[in-house]
Amino acid sequence: MLGLLKKSLISMALAVSSSIYADVNTAMTQNSGAIVKTEKQYQWTTVPTQFISADGVSFAYREYGQQNGGTPVIFLNHLAAVLDNWDPRIIDGIAAKHHIVILDNRGVGASTGEPAKSIEQMSDDAITFIQAKGFKQVYLFGFSMGGMISQEIVLKQPKLIRKMILSGTGPAGGTGISTVGRVSNWDLVRGMATRQDPKVYLFFTRTDNGKAVAKQFVQRINERTENRDKEITISAYRAQLKALKKWGTKKLADLSIIQQPVLVANGDHDRMVPTVNTYDLAKRLPNSTLIIYPDAGHGGIFQFHDDFVKKSLTFLAK
Repeated sequence: MLGLLKKSLISMALAVSSSIYADVNTAMTQNSGAIVKTEKQYQWTTVPTQFISADGVSFAYREYGQQNGGTPVIFLNHLAAVLDNWDPRIIDGIAAKHHIVILDNRGVGASTGEPAKSIEQMSDDAITFIQAKGFKQVYLFGFSMGGMISQEIVLKQPKLIRKMILSGTGPAGGTGISTVGRVSNWDLVRGMATRQDPKVYLFFTRTDNGKAVAKQFVQRINERTENRDKEITISAYRAQLKALKKWGTKKLADLSIIQQPVLVANGDHDRMVPTVNTYDLAKRLPNSTLIIYPDAGHGGIFQFHDDFVKKSLTFLAK
């Protein structure tokens, strides 16, 4: 009788233990006498949002792919974007081979603090975040405004950056960058008038092909249905527009001192940050590789996500 009772209690304890640890991200398993870590596998639609405090700011971020090891990839986002504006196909594609981290800028989405009013401050915040995470060296993946932030980071902290991927962006003082706000606001109105996401106008061409891929992109960025990020506030959006205007009129920086390998990409018909800037940026960077996608706009990498992920993984693997 006592034996049966003992077995029953042990079974109950094991069941409770199993329940408690079923959903933890990192579990400890016994393997040939050694303790081994096994990481829960996430996708962009399910990875939880985390927070880390640094310099008086609680930065919201998502992170996965740690099991891949190696140098982490830090993703820096575009104007008015929060975490959920990233294309899941791009994020999951890179995370299949790399440890990736995506953050909200100060005062954007779920991150706290006063929104940064300059690209330089945004770069300082990103450096603060990277250091708070304890990373000694990182890859940067900067899209649009994120590509501008990336340039400032590598100029300030060159030893921190191993490689960069820059898309839909250009150098400081580049053609049309100071008027990004005008283009964005106009397409915001067009989006409201047609009850469509403004990005169908901002990121893609208005050809039949462009309209089709725009629709697919909007569907993909809405695949995550639970625990979505907070939308950007009007005050944060205005602060970013001011930052872009300042950066667009800034004196051209000497990018020839950037020795890191850089993959530069865009569509051939970018209305937001005119494609001429992409060519100019690639020329100014001494160790760059250029990709220009046909019949594609600012969101060319999202339109050609399969090809872009393959080229990015090849670039990072070199």
